[in-house]
Amino acid sequence: GSNALGGAIHFVSPTGYSSDRLRLRLDGGSFGLRRAQLAGSAQNGSYDAHMTASSLDNDGFRAHGEGKSTRGAANFGWRISPNVETRLYLIGADLDQRIPGSLTREQALRQPRLAAAGNLNLDYQRNMQSWRVASKTTLRSDLATFELGGYAIEKQLIHPIFQYLDYQYEDRGAFLRASFNPTLGPYANRLVIGANLFEGHIDNQQFQNLPGAQRGTLLSAAKDRSDNLALYAENQLLLRPGLSLITGLQYLDASRERKDRFENDVDTSGAQNYDFFNPKLGVLWELAHGNQVFANLSRSAEAPSFGELNFTNAALAETRAQRATTLEIGTRGTRESLSWDVAIYRAELRNEFQFFDLGGGSFSVTNADDTVHQGIEAGLDWSFAQNLLAAGDRSSLRLAYAFNDFFFDNDVSWGSNELPGAPRHFLRGELRYAHLSGAYVAPQVEWVPQGYDVDNANLTQTRDYALLGLRAGYEAASGWSVYIDARNLADTKYIASSSVAALASASSALFEPGDGRAIFGGLSFRW
Repeated sequence: GSNALGGAIHFVSPTGYSSDRLRLRLDGGSFGLRRAQLAGSAQNGSYDAHMTASSLDNDGFRAHGEGKSTRGAANFGWRISPNVETRLYLIGADLDQRIPGSLTREQALRQPRLAAAGNLNLDYQRNMQSWRVASKTTLRSDLATFELGGYAIEKQLIHPIFQYLDYQYEDRGAFLRASFNPTLGPYANRLVIGANLFEGHIDNQQFQNLPGAQRGTLLSAAKDRSDNLALYAENQLLLRPGLSLITGLQYLDASRERKDRFENDVDTSGAQNYDFFNPKLGVLWELAHGNQVFANLSRSAEAPSFGELNFTNAALAETRAQRATTLEIGTRGTRESLSWDVAIYRAELRNEFQFFDLGGGSFSVTNADDTVHQGIEAGLDWSFAQNLLAAGDRSSLRLAYAFNDFFFDNDVSWGSNELPGAPRHFLRGELRYAHLSGAYVAPQVEWVPQGYDVDNANLTQTRDYALLGLRAGYEAASGWSVYIDARNLADTKYIASSSVAALASASSALFEPGDGRAIFGGLSFRW
């Protein structure tokens, strides 16, 4: 099971064993983009370290879209023995970003550089400082592998929008994971059990936002706390060579509590508790050469965050958890010059969270009744020609395609209307030619062949678009490289994303325009 709908992203931190000793990267280009990164790693006996720092400044394509950020990260490892390893992680960030806001459809398609008038007047911003420390220790034996660790995060958010938000966040967590390989009679088997325990605290204050992002009178203040426990077990039973049966069960317990600490308004205190059991059943068929066919049937559940809860509103105080049952069938693998990753899925949801844009940076949240998300996710990498123009050259085609068929399931208000906010078809492709010398050129395309709805009533849509780009560069064997990346070559005016509403029209300010024609370039050195 999962505690949210959809897949997972597996982040793998570079270490002193896996990274270059020193790396420098410089980028720049349109809309005032200036970016630099310096990274280094070292390894000495049983110790290793990796550190990186980066800086970014960007004027932005749109008015009031400028921003800057400074980030740093480091991790330090110690191989205490061949079977025991521990690692410490540190991350810090300082971000300042102006927010240009959403426009009407006409504005987004004709004057995409505009900023919303309210965002300019009140100087909408999102500024954050954060740090994170975490550790992970791995212990191995002939019978089992154990992983345990924890993390702590502190963050301050200064967010002038329709009000001036000043939030202080503290998050803490710990985890334990164990994997075993017991045999069940003649069958090989792998069992994984684990626990995740995490809590979060938010000290939030909201003030009047005066013109120029000046903090005014205090309007509300509260302390929020969330506690979450996840227990899980997954078993992979090898029924015969290459064919595994996978079973799993997850238990989630979540609580949300708000304590009002502002006496001059309505009491916003309240509490909610949620608990779920999420089973999973799957089959994994391992074919020759590492190719796979898989099928999964799983439940998922997502408890609302404080963004979905509002204890002064009778409806939102009873916000229900989002639940889903998902069936997925797919295949991934490589055969000669072709690599693929294709999945067909259908998720039947109950109480799906919907965020409605009320304008001016204010949103409301509701639970939909029954909804369905189904579609196809496909990736393809095909090397179709070698030695085409010169000995050792290579031509390849890369495609990523998503078909999104999301709709209400006989809803009282919306019938079988499409769910707003996602394109029905989305395609990205790249045709790449690489010379043995290290030079390459790669024309690119991004295509949304039809606009998508932005409201539950299906009365208002975005527009279809196609973007053309070209990337070219040179990668030297000695470790340095240079590139030029030209995007949206036709300077197409298009809508990159949108907020959603129950009812909308073309004059609703829901639309986020995409960037115009741009050229970026950069240098990278590795030692």
